[in-house]
Amino acid sequence: MRRTTRTLITAALVACVVSGTTGWAAGDAQEAVTGAPAGTGAWRGAGLPDPERMGPAGTARFFAGLGPVRRRELARAHPTVVGNLDGAPPELRYEANALTAGGRFGDARVLAYDPRGRGQVVLVYGDLARAAHVAVIVPGSDVDAGHVRPLVDMTTALRRATGNRTAVVAWAGYTTPVGVGLDAATGRLAGAGAERLARFTEGLAAVGAAEPSVFCHSYGSVVCGLAARELKAKDLVVLGSPGMRAGNVSELGTSARVWAAKDPTDWIDRVPNVSFAGLGHGADPAEPSFGARRVPAGDATGHGGYFAAGTSSLRAFAAIAEGDAR
Repeated sequence: MRRTTRTLITAALVACVVSGTTGWAAGDAQEAVTGAPAGTGAWRGAGLPDPERMGPAGTARFFAGLGPVRRRELARAHPTVVGNLDGAPPELRYEANALTAGGRFGDARVLAYDPRGRGQVVLVYGDLARAAHVAVIVPGSDVDAGHVRPLVDMTTALRRATGNRTAVVAWAGYTTPVGVGLDAATGRLAGAGAERLARFTEGLAAVGAAEPSVFCHSYGSVVCGLAARELKAKDLVVLGSPGMRAGNVSELGTSARVWAAKDPTDWIDRVPNVSFAGLGHGADPAEPSFGARRVPAGDATGHGGYFAAGTSSLRAFAAIAEGDAR
């Protein structure tokens, strides 16, 4: 009886605390945006192949069979589809998203933009097609197309730390939890995000981009844990993780090298690593028993400080992204 009571209390704590936010706020239930891009009905109506059926590899083959004039015609006529098709040529996607997103995102190239719901966006810093190394950053709660600054700061910090040699992608490509609530304590949104993330990395492979190192912050590490088996990545790095919904590295089912970072002042360390009745995300990836390679983070501060300039964690992240870490 005592154990049952303790488990229930722990689960309640998880429901209240697990989140990528830095404060205490009520969380609202979110509806995940999934499925085909907006505008797919008109695309299909024009006799074009179904985006959901052809997949990233099929998408790459479809566009490879078109001439440059026809490609641009499709980007102008169906920008919300072309701009969000994993496997389409990046330059064509940038062109399509310039029509729908305008100049909202500064000096980044917009690889995907979906205004539905709270909005999803994928931003690229660097030359995705030619860079020898690619990194993708997957954020936690409270990030969307209208609130992307914390993710952009992480992305630009990592790119600077690599001497601007690595192309870094800010992947706000899923519906994140808002605030502290059940969404942050369950895997519902992470499951939807995992499908989209796996498809995104398939798209990178389909256009010949370098196999990425994927960095997953807070609730984003839940997304990465659920996507791990299908993820086309050479490294999987989690930081400030509440758990990956796996008991250890082998349960992730990935051939990628798995790394974990947690600094001693991160409040996520106070979140119980349990899984009960769908609540909580399981084992702490930063514990030695999980089997991940440890990333030094003793001089990082708080839940969002892992990419701060001069920290050992940022130096380690740059080495991982450039293939220099062992």
